[in-house]
Amino acid sequence: MSMSAFFRALRTSYQAEIDDLASDSEGKDVLRQRLLEKRGQIAFLSQMMESAPEMVAVAFHGGFHFELPAVMEQLLTLESDEFPDWDSLADAVQLTPWAKDMAAVLLKDPQGDWFMTVAATLEYLYQRPSPHHQDHPADNEQDEPAEHGARASSRNLDHGHDFDADDDHAHKNDQEHDEASADWLEDQGFDRKE
Repeated sequence: MSMSAFFRALRTSYQAEIDDLASDSEGKDVLRQRLLEKRGQIAFLSQMMESAPEMVAVAFHGGFHFELPAVMEQLLTLESDEFPDWDSLADAVQLTPWAKDMAAVLLKDPQGDWFMTVAATLEYLYQRPSPHHQDHPADNEQDEPAEHGARASSRNLDHGHDFDADDDHAHKNDQEHDEASADWLEDQGFDRKE
């Protein structure tokens, strides 16, 4: 996987932020509670959008659904001064209702578009399944933080399900997503892969 130096540097910090929020000193799971607290402080946190985007981005944890993974993969390769407009990502990234409300606050800031792209890409990277895992994190409950990557793979596998009946439908959806992703990338000036 190709990843820009910008996202390589932030990936570990974002993971650490979520890990720090996840449990208290007694080891109890307090992620939901702490995320709600962060979300309530979004106006204050907005001051750190540019200097420490990973610290603000965690407030959006669980608030993105990724419709066009190929677009997100392309974003991972971009440096911080190469991002497209946030509005151009509307087909690729969907926000839950509570995340839309927070985004509306941040998008009023001159750096809001830039930050929302960073936040979405960091969350995509966090949710991104390992190369050996084929479940789609975006299928999780809207207001629940998604289960992530390799940590979730063993819990999400359904060994008793007959996938043959779903193969044609899944293949068609994959083709539609790939085509939409290719269209978006071409609109942004990238060469179309055939």
